[in-house]
Amino acid sequence: MVKKLYLMRHGQTLFNLRHKIQGWCDAPLTDFGMYQAQVAGAYFKKAGIVLDDAYSSTSERACDTLEIVTEGKVPYQRVKGLKEWNFGTFEGESEDLNPPLPYGDFFVAYGGESQEELIERIRTTIFDLMVNSPGKQVLMVSHGGSLGNFARAWKKNWELTSFGRMSNCCILVFRFENEEFYLEEVVEHDFSDWRGKQ
Repeated sequence: MVKKLYLMRHGQTLFNLRHKIQGWCDAPLTDFGMYQAQVAGAYFKKAGIVLDDAYSSTSERACDTLEIVTEGKVPYQRVKGLKEWNFGTFEGESEDLNPPLPYGDFFVAYGGESQEELIERIRTTIFDLMVNSPGKQVLMVSHGGSLGNFARAWKKNWELTSFGRMSNCCILVFRFENEEFYLEEVVEHDFSDWRGKQ
C-alpha cells in the first residue's frame, strides 16, 4: 500500500525567537508559533487531506503544534524517537555557540548525540511508524534538525531539485512505497497575514 507522510516542523517557540539552542529541552510556542500551526492546519483543509494517523515528538512544542493543526480532532501518539537532536550541555545556550556545519559527532563530548546516532534514531522511528500505521495519510510533527537529517538520508529518492530551509511549520511531503521514502514536495506557508509581533 502506498502511503503519504506529512512530516512537519513545530511552530515558532520562545527559544527560536531568542536564538537559543533547543534540542531535548523545551520552550513554549509563541503567539506567532500558534498562528503558524493554524495556517498549517488550513493547508490540510484546503487541500482536502484527511489525516488517518498522527504522531508527535514528546516535546510539548511539537504536541501543541499538532493539536492546533488538527484542532484536537485527530487522536495521536507521542513518540520519543521523533525528538530533536540531543545537543547535551549546549541546550538552552545561544545559537552562536554552535560549531560550523556539519556537526558530526561534536556534541557527543558534551553529553549529546552524534549525527549518525540521530539519523539512525529518526530513520528507524519514522520507518517503523509508517510500516505499522494502518492509515494512508499520516502526519508526524517533529523538529528542524531531525527532519532535515531524515530528508537528507533519503536524498537518492528526492523528486525535487533542491530542499530549502526548514522553517517553522513547513511540511515535507513523502510518498512511502515499497519501504522507501520519496520526497515529493516541501510546503512553505504564507504568514504575511499575521497581525501580531514576531
